[in-house]
Amino acid sequence: MSNTIRNIQLTAVFILLISTVIAFIIEMKTMYDNQTITLADLLLMFIYIEVIGLVKSYWETRAVRITYPLVIAITALARFIILQDKESDPTNLIYISLAILIVAISTVIIKFRNSKYLKIDNSRSGKL
Repeated sequence: MSNTIRNIQLTAVFILLISTVIAFIIEMKTMYDNQTITLADLLLMFIYIEVIGLVKSYWETRAVRITYPLVIAITALARFIILQDKESDPTNLIYISLAILIVAISTVIIKFRNSKYLKIDNSRSGKL
């Protein structure tokens, strides 16, 4: 049963990879047709590259490294800020900026949680 579930997961990840590559190609074609490249386009392409990296990481380790989705979230939120029009509520900018800050702090905490510099004892002895 677990082998079947693993095969379903790998198939879904493969479909995600193919879909991301197709979306990347479509975005490249759109930029070529429009003869313009905007910062929003570049951030969208960066999101596609991060998703491809996430798929590669999952395919190699069979586990999702949590930092990939967090970096994708930061990039998506930054793109959202860039795409906001001038008539939108300015408090939304503050909320999205706070969300970026929270995700960035979370990323730093996750990166350094097992760091020898923090001197955190992660041993499970003494816990039930």
